[in-house]
Amino acid sequence: MPYAGPINKVERPDMATVDVTVMGAGVFGLSMAYACLLRGAKVHVIDPAGVGTGASGGIIGALAPHVPEQWNAKKAFQLDSLLMQAAFWEQVGARSGMPTGYARNGRLQPLADTAAVDLAQARARGARSLWQGQATWGVIPAPTADWAPPSPSGQVVFDTLSALIHPRQATLALAAAVTALGGRIDLEGAPQGKVVWATGWAGLDDMTTQHHRLIGSGIKGQGALLDFDARGLPQLYADTLHIIPHNDGTVAVGGTTEREFDDPFGTDAQLEDIIARVRRAVPVLADAPIIERWAGLRPRSRSRAPMLGVHPFIKDAFVANGGFKIGFGMAPKAGEVMADLILDDRDTIPDDFKPDRSL
Repeated sequence: MPYAGPINKVERPDMATVDVTVMGAGVFGLSMAYACLLRGAKVHVIDPAGVGTGASGGIIGALAPHVPEQWNAKKAFQLDSLLMQAAFWEQVGARSGMPTGYARNGRLQPLADTAAVDLAQARARGARSLWQGQATWGVIPAPTADWAPPSPSGQVVFDTLSALIHPRQATLALAAAVTALGGRIDLEGAPQGKVVWATGWAGLDDMTTQHHRLIGSGIKGQGALLDFDARGLPQLYADTLHIIPHNDGTVAVGGTTEREFDDPFGTDAQLEDIIARVRRAVPVLADAPIIERWAGLRPRSRSRAPMLGVHPFIKDAFVANGGFKIGFGMAPKAGEVMADLILDDRDTIPDDFKPDRSL
């Protein structure tokens, strides 16, 4: 379902001088725009489809961390960004006057057996040393309440770093915050100043056509929105399923990871299987009505890491792409490091995220 945000169809004269043009009005592009505006730049966002019409207009919104082990630059970057989320979205909500759906209520994950419990306890020790005392990863007895995944071992992981967001609400609020700061969001216009390409899976396809091998592609995901009020409760991760209790009294469930598909935006039997598995795993959802079924493409780079930095094929331009399943979680810090590069020529981007790693 397309969601058109606070956009303008005609470029106004006051945008005759632009410091930064952002091509793409998803969460990555809007985060770049927002960060640049906060530093005093004049910013123009252009997206022919409108705000949040790609993967950022989805319904799931799990802001979940990588496991605290085998630490690397990607996990450290994500940790920093997750710790920025509360302040970031509070400011966006204040500037826009709109809800974002952000809540840091943690996450419950069942543990299948003794080996899984032992591994989870080792990860708890890793979290104590890696998560800077800002969050915990613990092994606790499985809750007996209705809102809990079945756990064969009787134990679950509860981490306090996981948060959730309502993707559509958050994207629209971020767009409104951009315009509140004086930025422009239009359906069309000529790029001026420094240009950032944040065009999602279509942008990855465009880059692939200019190269001799795959740069990245759109990976299909499917999810559903259920009418069930579990606001304030932890998100659940069970049987590879995300179960997200949004603040508006709905529960999002998903999702698939499909590299081959006939219809990129159509739901099918794979989603029906997800819904059935969710109803079995969490019986309290057995009769929850389905409000919406959703399918879309999420941009994944060949390296599987976000692509942030100098555009490999367009001179004097930049790229911010490849958020895939962690785009919302990475967006606040991604906006900051891209603003460092674009406005101050200061490169604070991890080497693993540099676009040439996907070439």
